[in-house]
Amino acid sequence: MKRRLALMAVMLIVFFGALFGYDYWGRMQTQAFFAHYQPPPVPVSVATAELRTIPRQLRSIGTLEAVRQLTLSPEVAGRVTALHFAAGDRVVAGQPLLQLNDAPERGELARLRAEAKVTSLNLERNRKLLGLAVSQSDIDVQQASLDALNAQIATVQARLDQQQLRAPFAGQLGVRLVDLGQYLRAGDPVASLTDLAELYVNFNLPEQSRAALAVGQTLSFSVDAYPGETFDARVIAIDPQIGADTRSIALQARLENPEQRLMPGMFADARLALAPRTGVLVVPETAVDYTIHGDSVFRVVDGDQLRVERVLVQTGERYDGQVAIVQGLAPGDRVVIAGQLNLQDGVGVVLAPGDTLDAAREKARQARP
Repeated sequence: MKRRLALMAVMLIVFFGALFGYDYWGRMQTQAFFAHYQPPPVPVSVATAELRTIPRQLRSIGTLEAVRQLTLSPEVAGRVTALHFAAGDRVVAGQPLLQLNDAPERGELARLRAEAKVTSLNLERNRKLLGLAVSQSDIDVQQASLDALNAQIATVQARLDQQQLRAPFAGQLGVRLVDLGQYLRAGDPVASLTDLAELYVNFNLPEQSRAALAVGQTLSFSVDAYPGETFDARVIAIDPQIGADTRSIALQARLENPEQRLMPGMFADARLALAPRTGVLVVPETAVDYTIHGDSVFRVVDGDQLRVERVLVQTGERYDGQVAIVQGLAPGDRVVIAGQLNLQDGVGVVLAPGDTLDAAREKARQARP
């Protein structure tokens, strides 16, 4: 029994010794492998930081407004007796559009004109008899009566004019909001009238941009109705006050709209052109990693093997897929623009063949006529 137990003990010692020895050998082999392991280089696309002259612009969202637009409405109350327009009509300045009931005023005007005619005839006869049977005071009284009648005639004529609605300027009418026979109160809407020949673009910019603003600057804008098209306007006014609630400056630009494709009320993605800036170091926007700890790029470092290093940068203006680098890079530095997910400091890289931004740009240049 003792011999059997001793044999089993020896066998267990040998078994566990072999097991722990194999595990130790495996760990040592793994450490040795990773100590000399070099991961394969990561394929990346790169671009070169270069100095350029970049356009400068301020962006804003504006609204189009017609230079001349209003809602037509009568000055006085009355019943509609005639309509001289249809919805959407184009009208000229002074064209009659609507007539209110003016029968009482026309009757009163006829009576006053008759009285004025009789008074005028009597005045002429008495002037011929001045000094014989008529005194100067009688002439003066009759003249005053005639003047009073003419004033009443002018008053009634003014009321008649108020009862006829005319187009104050040429333009296009909107939807008709009244019907024949309807009673209107003063100020009730009849229809909108818009002159589409000229438009305003109203937009705001932050107060920090005031030094760069001037009347006469060119404003380019686009609207959702015509994707890919750009329209130009010219700044005609800068509000002399800063908005107390928004701390922004209101500006207004003006443009011709001969084809009348643009309409008031459209939103405008506006870009105000400023003087271009020269000698600006730029890289593609895809090269910059934006985080709460700061902006950075992966710069390609030459050596026995290409590798990358993370560099903190200070970014500036952006335009057309490019971003200005204020600090952190130098002209000629190559930065990674694709493949950053698998990168960290010191990792080896290989340039993706035919996939760099420089090659794409060169192809684009050669393709231009």
